[in-house]
Amino acid sequence: MNLIFDTHAHYDDDAFDEDREQLLLSLGAKNVGKVVNIAASVGSPERVLAMAEKYDFMYAAVGVHPGDAALMNEEVFRQLQEQCAHEKCVAVGEIGLDYYWSEPEGEIQRVWFERQLELAREVHKPVVIHSRDAAKDTMDMMTGLRAGEIGGVIHCFSYTKETARQFLDMDFYFGIGGVVTFKNSKKLKEAVEYIPMEKIVLETDCPYLAPDPFRGKRNESSYLSYVAETIAQLKGLPVEAVYERTWENAHRLYRLPL
Repeated sequence: MNLIFDTHAHYDDDAFDEDREQLLLSLGAKNVGKVVNIAASVGSPERVLAMAEKYDFMYAAVGVHPGDAALMNEEVFRQLQEQCAHEKCVAVGEIGLDYYWSEPEGEIQRVWFERQLELAREVHKPVVIHSRDAAKDTMDMMTGLRAGEIGGVIHCFSYTKETARQFLDMDFYFGIGGVVTFKNSKKLKEAVEYIPMEKIVLETDCPYLAPDPFRGKRNESSYLSYVAETIAQLKGLPVEAVYERTWENAHRLYRLPL
């Protein structure tokens, strides 16, 4: 059986409010074996941990997305420290830098990115990195803070293969999702061809970034079969090999027993 490990989902998102339970309980029959539900907003760590408690196949990452950096304070950070101790918390994330929007300002984002990277070091958990239109600052901060010692994944990798080489030097994994199936994703396809198979994991970022032929619709974990097929084509591998290797990689990334 080709088991899918969705390393990055947002099933606490309100896009799933109408049918969340029904959808999640159907994933097993669609060959989805495990899911890591990733916190993003200030309020989401509590929600993703509650969901991980409810569903055996689900784990959680706790952290605050750069888009919510201006809402961070010492009390929120203290809560994150406590939440990291939860038995089903496997990572700190998603954290990082996002310069696509003008707010919150970069300085605030960088302060809380650094604090959360250091939190991951303290609690001995990998990080889930969000980096959008911020390649240089992300790389500079990760290098300066020795993120290679912490380990983790570059979520929704969208930079060039030259940038991929720098993240590979830190021994990071790369989250590849629906964007790789898009016809206009030449740069990402080149990067995926370059990145070693042992450093690739599957991710949806659902409800966002559904692959072709569902582009623009709500994404879900079973759609990763289209991503796996595209990776197999780019790598010249049987799709079974992609499922097997990404399943193993995801367990190594999140330090879960196979």
